[in-house]
Amino acid sequence: MASSSRSYNDAIDALNSLQTPFDIIEARRKAGVRPDAVSIKEMRTYLHRIGYTPADLDRLKIVHVAGTKGKGSTCAFVDSILSQYQNKYPALSKTGLFTSPHLIAVRERIRINSTPISEELFAKYFFQVWDRLEAAPKGEGDELMAPRPIYARYLTLMSWHVFLQEGVDVAVYETGIGGEYDATNVVERPVASGISTLGIDHVFALGDTVLKIAWHKAGIMKTGSAAFTIEQVPDAEEVLKKRAEEKEG
Repeated sequence: MASSSRSYNDAIDALNSLQTPFDIIEARRKAGVRPDAVSIKEMRTYLHRIGYTPADLDRLKIVHVAGTKGKGSTCAFVDSILSQYQNKYPALSKTGLFTSPHLIAVRERIRINSTPISEELFAKYFFQVWDRLEAAPKGEGDELMAPRPIYARYLTLMSWHVFLQEGVDVAVYETGIGGEYDATNVVERPVASGISTLGIDHVFALGDTVLKIAWHKAGIMKTGSAAFTIEQVPDAEEVLKKRAEEKEG
């Protein structure tokens, strides 16, 4: 079927086919399988397969946000603040926002100038990514990778493609789970990173203490980029400081 003849509903059907069945999720949980550095390696590979490198993402001037509570709200606030300067500063004429989960329609996750992309744009870019992944040759050592990433990671991959193709000037990204091994953390040079209130969340993936969780969230901080947080419980704050110092090396 030609790309132009594939509809938004076709895209949603294809996207839903990438969801991981509950029994597999439960089996992984019981086996203690957690996200690790392999997750980031695979996302870089998928990014390469659709024609980009992590360095290409620098063009998006990404603001990266992690946290347990308030990270979605923080992203929305930053996006709103940026929108106030669009008329005054041409360099901010087009902003992108990537958040999860969505409330009603999945295209809510990918916004340009605070507005979800249209069904037409969603279908267009969804199938461009779909077809590029299908056509890309498999590199040595990644033959065992799935042809396409799972649901949430696919949308992350697609968001980069959308924002780059649409000429977004700055993009605000909310992490999905954690930070260190989150799919969004392929970004190497954010203009800034922010960590909202930390607490216990996603214990299966991140660990059962605020210290372990803080370690994961701090993974979005990058050498040479400004990092911001708010007052945290003392133990979590110490972890953030230590990781920041390590990254400055």
